[in-house]
Amino acid sequence: MTAAGGSAGTPHELDLDAQIAAYQREFPEVDPQIEKVVTALGRLNRRMNVAYGRQLVDLGISSSEWEVLKALVVVGHPYRLGPGDLAKRLGLTPAAMTPRIDRMVTEGLVTRERDESNRVRVIVELTHEGREKWLQTMRLAVAFEDELLQDLTPLERAALGEILTRLLRRVESTQPDAGGRLEDLD
Repeated sequence: MTAAGGSAGTPHELDLDAQIAAYQREFPEVDPQIEKVVTALGRLNRRMNVAYGRQLVDLGISSSEWEVLKALVVVGHPYRLGPGDLAKRLGLTPAAMTPRIDRMVTEGLVTRERDESNRVRVIVELTHEGREKWLQTMRLAVAFEDELLQDLTPLERAALGEILTRLLRRVESTQPDAGGRLEDLD
């Protein structure tokens, strides 16, 4: 923490309170409480993504591979989806899934087989190695998240979870397409 009460940013980033003060100086109509919340959320999101990215590198998988592993685990046993279903869940085109799946098949994380009940359909299935990689990643993520929230009491964690869920629901209801990829904005 800094003397001003904000968190110390990176060497090239203003202290949170200093950034809000600069916004107020240049745009007096800004609500400092709102700006502090959204700026802190943005910074936290960025730093969390960097930390998770480092964990993935340490485990030898990419973030795109991690997304596929998560999507397959979430559907439950036997951890199978068609490439088109995977693409929809990840906000991608089916063509964008092909190189991802190719790489993961080569790495032994998934298999790609013809559906026995419909030979036209292809099924992507999580392998034992893929599930183990998902479990390793989850263990690292849980340790990071426990450390991140260690200064909050269980009640504060619950309250924060509820508040953030309300914010997420508002964005989802007012901007239903906001779950897509940033590339969609180009």
